[in-house]
Amino acid sequence: MTNSETKRLNFAKSAPKAFKALIGFDTAAREGLDPVLVELVQIRASQLNGCAYCLHMHTTDARKAGESEERLHMVQVWREASGFFTEAERAALELTEAVTLVSHGGVPADVYARAAEHFAEPELARLLALIFTINTWNRIALSTAKVPDTDERTAA
Repeated sequence: MTNSETKRLNFAKSAPKAFKALIGFDTAAREGLDPVLVELVQIRASQLNGCAYCLHMHTTDARKAGESEERLHMVQVWREASGFFTEAERAALELTEAVTLVSHGGVPADVYARAAEHFAEPELARLLALIFTINTWNRIALSTAKVPDTDERTAA
């Protein structure tokens, strides 16, 4: 059996306390945030991290929250498609990229300042927490080789 064929663990079953703690953190992060914004952030981080499992899950959730196909197609190129997103969404997407790619130079002061212009401090804190959680979920899905279109949220 090669490494790519090695059966990976089920994180939720193997570390249930850690999994439940992460669900609690994720739930707290989302509180009071616009559900469409939540999905846009999760989609962008999942794109950057190459997480097909989470990308499939969150594009599906975005559609359920009323997001249009047109905007979903533009998330990856949001800078060039500025007319598709509000200033607040653009600030959130920019912050998502900076936090997700934090090893590429940290979170620039101007990026943080733009986000702070659009989100009150408690909301900005929850937005940051949301970015932290999706990056953790991406790493769990990638590390355990989750397969797209097998949403296991209801099975956990």
